Amino acid sequence: MALLYCCLNSLMLRDCYARWKAAAGRWAETLLVAYKTLGVVFGGLVTSPLYVYSLMPLKSPTVDDYLGIYSIMFWTLTLIGVVKYATIALRADDDGEGGTFSLYSLLCRSMNITETLSSRPSNPKSSSLPRSIYDDTQNQTSMVKVFRESIVARRLLLFIAMLGMCMLIGDGILTPAISVWSAIDGIRAPFPSVSSSVVKVLSTAVLVILFMVQKFGTSRVSFMFSPIMGAWSLSIMLVGIYSIIRHYPSIFKAVSPHYIFRFFWRNGKEGWLTLGGTVLCITGSEALFADLGHFNRSTIQIAFLSAIYPCLVVTYAGQTAYLINNQNDHNAEFHNFIPSVIYWPMFVVSTLAAIVASQSLISAAFSVIKQAVQLDYFPRVKVVHTSLSKEGEVYSPEVNYILMILSVAVILIFGDGKDMGNAYGVVVSLVMLITTILLTLVMIIIWRTPPVLVALYFSVFFVIEGVYVSAVFNKITEGGWIPFAISFILAFIMFGWYYGRQRKVTYELTHKITLDRLGVLLSDPSVQRVPGFCFFYTNIQDGITPVFEHYVKKMKSLHQVTMFTTLRYRLVPKVAPHERILFCKIGQQKGVYGCVIQYGYADLLNLEGDDFVSHVTNSLRAHIQDCSAGRLPSDPAEIQQELSNLDAAQIQQEQSNLDDPAEIQQELSNLEEAISAGIVHVRGKTRFHIGKSCGWFDKIMLAFYEVLHSNCRSALPALGVPLPQCIEVGMLYEA
Repeated sequence: MALLYCCLNSLMLRDCYARWKAAAGRWAETLLVAYKTLGVVFGGLVTSPLYVYSLMPLKSPTVDDYLGIYSIMFWTLTLIGVVKYATIALRADDDGEGGTFSLYSLLCRSMNITETLSSRPSNPKSSSLPRSIYDDTQNQTSMVKVFRESIVARRLLLFIAMLGMCMLIGDGILTPAISVWSAIDGIRAPFPSVSSSVVKVLSTAVLVILFMVQKFGTSRVSFMFSPIMGAWSLSIMLVGIYSIIRHYPSIFKAVSPHYIFRFFWRNGKEGWLTLGGTVLCITGSEALFADLGHFNRSTIQIAFLSAIYPCLVVTYAGQTAYLINNQNDHNAEFHNFIPSVIYWPMFVVSTLAAIVASQSLISAAFSVIKQAVQLDYFPRVKVVHTSLSKEGEVYSPEVNYILMILSVAVILIFGDGKDMGNAYGVVVSLVMLITTILLTLVMIIIWRTPPVLVALYFSVFFVIEGVYVSAVFNKITEGGWIPFAISFILAFIMFGWYYGRQRKVTYELTHKITLDRLGVLLSDPSVQRVPGFCFFYTNIQDGITPVFEHYVKKMKSLHQVTMFTTLRYRLVPKVAPHERILFCKIGQQKGVYGCVIQYGYADLLNLEGDDFVSHVTNSLRAHIQDCSAGRLPSDPAEIQQELSNLDAAQIQQEQSNLDDPAEIQQELSNLEEAISAGIVHVRGKTRFHIGKSCGWFDKIMLAFYEVLHSNCRSALPALGVPLPQCIEVGMLYEA
């Protein structure tokens, strides 16, 4: 009995040890990932001390002024950084993806609405959101009804999301410029004879090198990012502690909010204008939310709350303590705050940290451009996935070079730090305000948060960020116009592309080929069946593109197996494997199928040509065999919803005809013959015929769309389809 008792104790101890070891392993992995976030997520935020004080419009500040400014920065970091982003925003992920664009897609999917051309309203059965949001009309909030019934409300939501996207891209232009310039400008402190032109040239050289290494991908260079940011965060925190002890040990009394009220009461309008520089203390906070897809909520929260937030609070306290004892240095650069003994090591570390900070926003710009292309809001550009394990890590050569040119132009043309700071402040404040608005909608529509808490959240953060926006808008003529110019150009490109694509889809839906019309076309004796497997791409799902009729009438032939293929974007990060490819048999003719390939904005769509074909054909074989065995992947009504407006009863009849084993074998044999004969991909190359009857607005926008369409990449190379297998069928659409 004692032996049995000892054995049981031993087993229990082993089990406890195994569980403890597994838990320790998970914690170690979490802490390691949290450490890695230092170099990717927080680069812009933790390098903000480089330029915040030097870009403030201060005029003979007093001790009380500095205490008030530090109190403003402390509560800005606490409320916006800790409460809004680290606590609330990180909970508003869309299946692990973050950022203003994911908030937009989350809202659209939850309300079952969309302004996206390449998508249809999401299927509630495949959504992880509560069905009550879709189906329970009695419990729908009035806000949902407004968005569902009003196209103006939906377009306004789209405009807000597009503005946030444009501002984030502008952030990817301004962050490299101001971060690198601020770090390089530190060389003028020990060498005052160095001119600003030399600083511009050195900054330009660093930026060019930074953008040139983007093609290697974040994963290749991220190994050195976290150590750099870790060294930077630790060093400025230690310098801050030293400065507090030496210059003003009682600095933390300024955390009392009454210093803020005293500051504004004493300075009035001048204090309000100071907010244009103070807002820069929270730069890069949007990346804390936007880069959520690269990591996870817990690792970002651990890194921010345990390292970044304390580091910034102490660093700004140290800078303020230094300035209280050196009030004539209020316009001096960050490097004046550094003790002379460690000046050059800190100069090197700050330069490397500025480069890392630039990297995080450049990567974010790549990500939002990728999402815009997949949504059909932006002309197609080349998107390269630089990591086999992280699908969110992408690189676009065209976008990279445009960002490089614009960043260099900002430094060379607006080399004065004040102008760049004003531009940067506009971007930071507007992106924060847009996130607040979208988060408020998420609280109301999805979380069903009590109205009192929603009102408290919205009133606090909308007022804080609204005051910041009003302060930076005063600097529009002094560099603040730069992000608006960038956003206007990007928005015009996006709207021109969206308008042209919408007109094309409208034309195709109006002139689509119905099932009856398809039967008439294929029953024509002059139309011959030729060997081969044809992917015929169509942009619409409610029928067949009119390009097909144009093709059949001119070629008088149809391939042995023809598959009408639609690439469908869904407002989800990733589509489940069993929902990725959907099929149905179309019409009475043999070898004619419909296929929808679905993907989310975090899905890897860039398949190699042969892999793409084999993946689709293998799925088609499985579909035919499942139908023969009575295992339909979905009911006829669902197939009808996902593929077209074909008659569901006829689809069911076609599928029931596959019960004959001989017919099944014949269909599979026909499929194998077609594949062995060769694969061809056919797509329409359509253009608008802009006649004299068109209005002036249509003439301008459609002509601009044709310019964009003529210079963008084809959709087929994006799938990795070999060019020798591609055929383009030209057709003019009447505008």
